[in-house]
Amino acid sequence: MPFITATDRYIFRLVIVPMLGVFVIAASLLMLDKMLSLFEVVSTQGGPVGIVFQMLLNLIPEYASLAIPLGLLLGILLAFRKLATSSELDVMRAVGWSYTRLLRVPYLITVAMVLLNFAIVGYLQPISRYSYERLQYELKSGALGASIKVGEFTTLEDRMALKIEASEDNGKRLMGIFARVSEKSGQVLAISAREGQFLANQDNRNTIIMRLNDGTIIQTTPGKTPRVLSFTQHDLPIDLPAIERFRQRGGDREYILPELLKIGWSKEAPKAERTSSLASFNYRMVEVVMMLMMPLLGVALAIPPKRSTSALGVFVSIVMVVAYHKVNQYGQSVAMIGKFDPWVPLWGPFVIFSALILWMYYRVAYVPGGQAIGALESVFAKISKFVTKLFRREPRRVSEHPAEDAHDA
Repeated sequence: MPFITATDRYIFRLVIVPMLGVFVIAASLLMLDKMLSLFEVVSTQGGPVGIVFQMLLNLIPEYASLAIPLGLLLGILLAFRKLATSSELDVMRAVGWSYTRLLRVPYLITVAMVLLNFAIVGYLQPISRYSYERLQYELKSGALGASIKVGEFTTLEDRMALKIEASEDNGKRLMGIFARVSEKSGQVLAISAREGQFLANQDNRNTIIMRLNDGTIIQTTPGKTPRVLSFTQHDLPIDLPAIERFRQRGGDREYILPELLKIGWSKEAPKAERTSSLASFNYRMVEVVMMLMMPLLGVALAIPPKRSTSALGVFVSIVMVVAYHKVNQYGQSVAMIGKFDPWVPLWGPFVIFSALILWMYYRVAYVPGGQAIGALESVFAKISKFVTKLFRREPRRVSEHPAEDAHDA
């Protein structure tokens, strides 16, 4: 008998399509929510719009670390739910296929997803997080471009006040320009121009050139009569503000796994830093290892009661995964401040959650007629009947003898 049969390939197709769909939907929803806040920040800081998409690209690994387990679980759950509701699962069980045998392909997919998620949370996510912080710093510090708002005065290097009345061609053409420049000698230049544009300075990257067309310069020197000059074209150099270099990569969220272990086991590092590094390492590992239990949880929640199409298991699976993720986040925060050893708040919930999943799977796979959430299914069925009866309206009876009914009335 071949290792992978036609039935295995059929199960693979049933799992992979909803798994990829859930992954894309979950990641997209998380990114859309973040996109709105990033657009607001960029518009406030006056940075380029393209930086939003660069920052979102660096957030993909962080969102993928949650979307991958959720997509894996729902992909397996929906596949086995389809097999159960269409009675195909009963046929497979009748010919001698156990639940463990049916999980061969789902577990091959799970191992691949575990390796992918390990690479993401262990190596890719810390580096992308650092890149995101760097872009955010450059946006707020002005390294991505001078923030000059149309219709408002902008102060540059405490020696120049600049105002632009209108902007055209995405900022390439500036209209109605006024500038006031104060020199160290006390001389003040008041410049007005009909239009202008910013040009790069090839000789000095810390300075840009503002080329002005059709304007006037009023030169005021202490003790002298002001001079008025007209020009057709004038280049005004503008010094960019000095920008401090961004910090080096560091911190628990930006260290890769070997770096966390090196700090955690180092006797020279401060105790607080060692504790924080070990907490971050254990948090990442427990999130990845828990994925090995997702196929068992998916099967346990996929099988509805006989003669029922209840989708309660889908809802319960999402709640369990999200709740476990939040418990791990809390456990990490508690371990980082040194209240408990990282093994207790992180691997303790893992053991409890794993034992619960194994019990649920045992109920479905080895107990005849067993249900993992049978009590919840019964309560849910009663609530559904009550709500249906509450909102059901009896149809109004139409009389066959309206004239007699009117006479009786």
